Amino acid sequence: MTQPHGNSGPPLRDDMMTIIIPASNEERLIGPNLAALLASEPTKRAIEVIVVANGCRDATVAAASAHIPEAKARGWTLTVINLPQGGKLNALNHGDAAAHGAHRAYLDADVTVSPPLLAQLCHALGRPDAAYASGRLNITAPQCGVSRAYARLWSRVPFMANGVPGCGLFAVNSAGRARWDTFPAIIADDTFVRLHFAPNERYSVPASYDWPVASGFKALVRVRRRQDRGVSEINERYPALLANEDKLPLGLSGKLRLAATDPTGFAVYTAVALAVRATPATTPDWSRSR
Repeated sequence: MTQPHGNSGPPLRDDMMTIIIPASNEERLIGPNLAALLASEPTKRAIEVIVVANGCRDATVAAASAHIPEAKARGWTLTVINLPQGGKLNALNHGDAAAHGAHRAYLDADVTVSPPLLAQLCHALGRPDAAYASGRLNITAPQCGVSRAYARLWSRVPFMANGVPGCGLFAVNSAGRARWDTFPAIIADDTFVRLHFAPNERYSVPASYDWPVASGFKALVRVRRRQDRGVSEINERYPALLANEDKLPLGLSGKLRLAATDPTGFAVYTAVALAVRATPATTPDWSRSR
C-alpha cells in the first residue's frame, strides 16, 4: 500500500491501475470507449475504471453504467460518478479522490484504445522511479476532406510522430502521480502532466489508440486556438515546467519537408494556424477536440 496522492482517501493499492474517464454529454461515445477498454488484453495489475459524468444533459450515466456487469465479469471495478456541474479538471479531481489504484491512467471519452495498449502501459509503468507513458497516437478524422488533410499532416509533425504527446490518453505510475496534487483549473491538462516528467521519464508503447480531430475548418480553428491558449497558459503559470519541454520548433527545413511530402495537408494545416493568429480569442476557449 502507498499513501494517497491527489485524494484524501485510504491508502492506495500498488497492484492496481485506476483509469479515470471524464465525460460530459458523451452518450454517443462513452459506450464504444468502454467497450474497447473492456476488450483489453489481460494484465497482471488489478483494474479500476471510474467514469466521471459532469454536467451531462443526456444519457451518459446510463450508457456508462450499462457496462458495469461486463466489467464485473472481467474482475474489474467500474464506477460511474454523476456530477451536476461541468468541467473536465473538476471531473479529474473527483476521479482521483475516488480512486483506489496507486497508478493512474487518464482517458478521454472520445478515445478508442487497441486491445494490447492497457497491458503495455501497465508494463511500462512497472518501475520504482517516476514514469509517464502513452501509446502510439493515431489521429483520426471524420468524413471531411479538410479534417482528413489536417490530421494527415499533423500526424507527421515530428513531436506527434516521434514524441510521447499523450493527447487524449496518458498514464503515470505511483511515483509519477506524486509529482502534483490536484489538477489546477487549466486548459491543457495533458501538457501540464507531460511537463512534470523529463523526456527520459516518458515512455511510448507500441500499441495504438485512436484520437479524433474536429470536423470542418471552423471547428479546427476553434480547437487549435484552444490548444495554443492552453500551451501559453502553461508557459505563463508554470514556467519551471518548460525545462522538460522537448518539442522543438519545426524550422524552415522541417516545414519544407512537410510541404513536399503532403502539399494539401500542409496548406490546410497552415491555413488553420494563420486563421488562429488572425482572429485571436479574447477569453480562454474550452472547446473540445471535436
